[in-house]
Amino acid sequence: MARFNRIKHHSSTAKLVFLTSFAGLLGVALVVHFIWASSSFYVASFYSSVAPIWVLEKSGVVVVTNVTTTKIADKRENAKEKKEGTPERFLSATYADLPAPELQWEEMPPAPVPRLDGAAIQIKNIFYVFAGYGSLDYVHSHVDIYNFTSNTWVGRFDMPKEMGHSHLGVASDGRYIYVVSGQYGPQCRGPTARTFVLDTETKKWRSMPPLPAPRYAPASQLWRGRLHVMGGSKENRHTPGLEHWSIAVKDGKALENQWRTEIPIPRGGPHRACVVINDRLFVIGGQEGDFMAKPGSPIFKCSRRHEKWKVLPPMPKPNSHIECSWVIVNNSIIITGGTTEKHPVSKRMVLVGEVFQFHLDSLTWSVIGKLPFRIKTTLAGFWDGWLYFTSGQRDSGPDNPRPKKVIGEMWRTKLSL
Repeated sequence: MARFNRIKHHSSTAKLVFLTSFAGLLGVALVVHFIWASSSFYVASFYSSVAPIWVLEKSGVVVVTNVTTTKIADKRENAKEKKEGTPERFLSATYADLPAPELQWEEMPPAPVPRLDGAAIQIKNIFYVFAGYGSLDYVHSHVDIYNFTSNTWVGRFDMPKEMGHSHLGVASDGRYIYVVSGQYGPQCRGPTARTFVLDTETKKWRSMPPLPAPRYAPASQLWRGRLHVMGGSKENRHTPGLEHWSIAVKDGKALENQWRTEIPIPRGGPHRACVVINDRLFVIGGQEGDFMAKPGSPIFKCSRRHEKWKVLPPMPKPNSHIECSWVIVNNSIIITGGTTEKHPVSKRMVLVGEVFQFHLDSLTWSVIGKLPFRIKTTLAGFWDGWLYFTSGQRDSGPDNPRPKKVIGEMWRTKLSL
């Protein structure tokens, strides 16, 4: 009997030790995961966003003010839940996926390298994909080429050594591609003022007059014979720039020696789509504020500072990181993916998985479909009825909208609008 009690006591002790050890290991794993998530480049979330639309016409700047009341409704509902003693919703409807039709996506040959915060320009059936982060510590300095007709990656060539490596402003006249400013180097280094032009027929680069001041991810577009550059972030990478400059260009050459000051943009900041259609210049979405380098960091390591969202946009949801995520189809602007407001509890970035359409005739938005997954900084193209996107940073899974893996995948879907 005593032997049986000793065995029983030993078994209970072993179980207790096992359970204690398991709980300790689980706690350590959770702490490690939290630290990794807080410091990882791929789940960075401390962005402040603003996503209105501006259209620049002969009459000047017009701000479209179709503001939703989602935030107000959410605050009232949360207050009501607290008063009634019911649990607060973990994820507000403001941050949730929007109802959208399912699209049939087909995976195409992936890009030669994964990239984040790169840029892209389509000229007919050829898609030029520029630069971008490979990782927080490594940036690409080349251009990859995709042929929409053969659906293959067909070439690669280097960029000038002095050119920015991410957060570029890009525009094209159908042969020449203008590349404006951007961030030079990895981590959270500041922007450059250098500007270049690529002749896509000869693959030769030419330097152009630098911007009056460096800018990070400015809105850039060709309009009425001039290259327009506006907004973006200033030298510290965080302070929004309101300045708007232009320079006359033709056949890949600047016709002036310096940039001309134009009417300022109403709200500054980076990561916006900039589109010219029907002789109107649209600036869509974006954010205000961005990571700054830690003071004194020799490698310009990114800081972790929190920001707040400031306005509700006329889009179906606030959206940023869409500067090369758009195409023009049937007198409308199609936008793929992006980032919306931070999660209200975890404060993590929330990616967007919808495809939006802005109807230029009615100036209204609709949600026309879902992407294969949520993703930001897509590089979008359109050819022969197919909507393509490649690259960017995708979500952590169907039930987790936080950023995780930087990809080089290429996908397409047939659009019927």
